[in-house]
Amino acid sequence: MQLSSTLAWLVDAASDSAGADRLLAELGAHLVADGVPLAAGALTLEVPHPLIAKRTWLWRADGGQVIEALGFAPGGLAPDPPNDAGRRWLRDIARGEVHEDIVGRPDGPQLCWIGPRPFTADDIGQLRQAARFVATPLAVLAARATLRATLDAYLGKRSAERVLAAPLRRDLGETIQAALLYADLRNFTTLSETSPPGEVIGALDAWFDRIAGAVHAFGGEVLKFIGDGVLAIFPVVEASPRRACDAALRAAGAAEAGMVYLNKERGAQGLPPLAFGAALHLGEMLWGNIGAANRLDFTAIGPAVNLASRLEGLCKPLGRTVLVSGVLAAETDMPLVALGSHSLRGMAAPCEVFALPDAQAPIS
Repeated sequence: MQLSSTLAWLVDAASDSAGADRLLAELGAHLVADGVPLAAGALTLEVPHPLIAKRTWLWRADGGQVIEALGFAPGGLAPDPPNDAGRRWLRDIARGEVHEDIVGRPDGPQLCWIGPRPFTADDIGQLRQAARFVATPLAVLAARATLRATLDAYLGKRSAERVLAAPLRRDLGETIQAALLYADLRNFTTLSETSPPGEVIGALDAWFDRIAGAVHAFGGEVLKFIGDGVLAIFPVVEASPRRACDAALRAAGAAEAGMVYLNKERGAQGLPPLAFGAALHLGEMLWGNIGAANRLDFTAIGPAVNLASRLEGLCKPLGRTVLVSGVLAAETDMPLVALGSHSLRGMAAPCEVFALPDAQAPIS
C-alpha cells in the first residue's frame, strides 16, 4: 500500500513527537507538503488536571508558530471557554469554512483546519484520512501526558521529573541542599471535631491554596501535605543558597499576607479565623524513594527536615507565625528579628531562632 508522506509519518514517527503541539505543527507541515492548502489548524484535547479541562494548540502555516489556549474545569481559575475555541480562532486567521474531525471515539480529540480557499473534496478526503491515522499517535501522547499530569499533581513538578527519569526502586535517591518550609494549622483538631466535614475540608483547601500558592509563586515545590501540614522545598540550584533562602522567606511572607485576607473573608461569613505556624531552615536532605518493596513514597528525609518540624513547634510558645533558623538567616540580607537560642525537642544542639519583622501578635 502506497502511503502519502503525511500518512507514512503518522504511522512511523508521529508517536515520537515531543508533545501535542509539535505533532500538530508537523502534521500541518506534512499536509501542506502533500498539497493540502492550509492557513491554520487547531487541536483540542481533554487533559487530566485539577484545574484545566482542555488544552487547545493553535498552529499557523505561515511561520509554523504554535500557541496554546486553556479551558478551565468547573471550580478552576477562570470560566471554561466554549468548546469551539479552536474554530473561532481559525476563523480569525482566514475566511471560509472550518473543516473539523473528531479523532477516535465520539468524545475524542478535536482536529480543525482552515485554508486560504475553500477545501475541495480531495482536500477533505486527505484531512479525514489524516484524522484516522493520527488516532494512534495521539493516544500515545495522551497516555504520556496523563502520566506526567498525574505525577505533577500528586508529587510536584521536580519530583515528578525525578520519578520519571529513574527506575522504580526504593534504593534510589540523591542528597540535595534546599531551603525547607514546614507549616501547619493551629487548633485543627478542635476545628475538625466541632465543624461539619464539608466545612473542615473547605478550610483545609483554603489554607493549602494560600501556603502552596505562595510556595509555587516563588519557585518552591510542595513535597507533602501531611494532615493539616505542608512540607515544601526550595532547592539550591547554584553554588550560593541565597536565592533559595530569599525565595523561602518571601513565600512565607506571602502566605502570611494571604491568610490575613482569607481570615477577613471567613469573618464576613461568620467563620472562625485560621492561624498557622511555619518554620524555615536550610540544609541537606535525602530526596528520593523510600517505602516497602512494592509501595514507594517519594519524599525528603534527614536531620534538616526534622529540625524544620521541631522549629515550627516553637511558633506557638514564642508567639510568632514564622520562625527562621540561624542557618538560613545567615544566608540572607533580608531583615529578621533575633529571638535568641532555643532548645528543640530531640535535637542535641540549641538552634538560633529568628522571626520575620512584621510577625503578628501571639497565636492563640
